[in-house]
Amino acid sequence: MHPLLSKLLRVEDHLAEDLFGGPRVLKMSWIINLQKGGTLPFVLGLMFWFDNWSTTAWVYAALHGSYGLVWLLKDRTFPDPNWEKYVTFGGAAVAWAFILGPYWLAPFLLVSGHVEATPARIGVATLIYALGVVLMTGADAQKYFTLRERRGLITDGFFARVRHPNYLGEMMLYASFAMLAQHWAPWAVLAWVWTGLFLPRILRKEASMARYPEWTTYRAKTGLLLPRLW
Repeated sequence: MHPLLSKLLRVEDHLAEDLFGGPRVLKMSWIINLQKGGTLPFVLGLMFWFDNWSTTAWVYAALHGSYGLVWLLKDRTFPDPNWEKYVTFGGAAVAWAFILGPYWLAPFLLVSGHVEATPARIGVATLIYALGVVLMTGADAQKYFTLRERRGLITDGFFARVRHPNYLGEMMLYASFAMLAQHWAPWAVLAWVWTGLFLPRILRKEASMARYPEWTTYRAKTGLLLPRLW
């Protein structure tokens, strides 16, 4: 792993886990689940507060809200071990301030601004969302149950053509929310998360997988996030 990337990841891990020090009493999954599970009531609350019961608002609530419920079901059935670690109150605050909280900017802008989306935009966003949810949950499920039985590279199923389909799925579904909001700010949030959070962790995972002897062959036939076309 490149020394600069390693240093960046150490800084991010410190901010998210140990900021201000003190006891680690909060499990990261609790913090994430609070935001994910709270999205549906949050959006419905916005709709009530701003008296916006439009079709677009309801579609957004259904999409983003259902994703939160899917996440809770996923966490209950096949939890991600990366989120089982305990963090300090400072680390929890960082997660909320710089990642989880900004995810709610899209519904706030959409509902408060009474944004209306065309049927075509709603249809495309729903299509991207559905594919993204399947990719994210399916890949996470395959990884969880496969690694429970054996360690090593996973090179079939969702991982046969793409090395990080779970990240691709999450990027797709959040992109669908930004599409409906029709504002630059949610895209800026996603750009920050994708480049500042997702990309370093993807590269760390790549460095970890490189220790397996079949890595070179697997990497040659797969794409990082999109399938190879040649």
